Amino acid sequence: MRLPSVRPSSLRLTSATARGKGTARRAAKGHGVAVVARAGFIGRGVLYLLIGALALRIAFSDGDGRQADRGGALAELAERPFGHVLLWLLGGALAGMALWRLSEVFFGQAGPDGDAASKRALAGVRCLFYGFVTYSVIAYATGDQGSGSGSSDRQTRDATAKVLDWPGGQWIVAAAGAGVLGAGLWIAGRALLRKFRDRLRVSEMPRRMRRATDVVGITGGTARGAVFAAAGGFAITAALRHEPGEAKGMDNTLRSFADTGAGPWLLALIAVGLGAFGLFSWASARWRKL
Repeated sequence: MRLPSVRPSSLRLTSATARGKGTARRAAKGHGVAVVARAGFIGRGVLYLLIGALALRIAFSDGDGRQADRGGALAELAERPFGHVLLWLLGGALAGMALWRLSEVFFGQAGPDGDAASKRALAGVRCLFYGFVTYSVIAYATGDQGSGSGSSDRQTRDATAKVLDWPGGQWIVAAAGAGVLGAGLWIAGRALLRKFRDRLRVSEMPRRMRRATDVVGITGGTARGAVFAAAGGFAITAALRHEPGEAKGMDNTLRSFADTGAGPWLLALIAVGLGAFGLFSWASARWRKL
């Protein structure tokens, strides 16, 4: 019985394809992508530090009319010396984060389960998110302040109103709210369990840095998760009551913490936590596994 012959040209094509994929994977994991990813973490840290500072200001005053969200952070940054240059640098850094997440979609993440389909899908969602944030920052830098600094509360309310008018819109808004609520609890839970250590080169970190990273990682992740969970709860309420005004963006979600029995102190605690997440992002820029 004769075995089917394999053409040398087919073997060469297969080998060339494998080499091409290997080259692309090495490029995605190479020094260049690592640099832009770490720049992205720095940019994310800047945003969260500014939002935390704005929220802290709102906790004990009116915040001078500023929004404790991405728009407020961009306006704050624009008023600093060389603010226009800083905005462009921030936009470039966040574009690096989007590019890195895109590389994870195609080539997987670091770690033994980095090639899982669920991880690639999550990387795709993050890529789209950071792509949108990058667009808003660059649009603001080019003078389109409505794109970059629009109120997150107004945008959330308008989007909710539009979806509620769709057939089955209440269910869609409720499902989205439940998803954001679940994501918030997941983020907070992982922070409390210090799951972020799995993504860091902990063994290479000095002891003091390791302890400091644990503090800002737990505090920052818990605060960030609490904000997500609260925003998801407001979206569910908007769906149940069929009232778009019940949905809140980041600014009004943060302000709602000051309306609790703890008063402004709870908002201040959340604000410090968001600032801590900014510091954790900077630590990730140095110690993250890529």
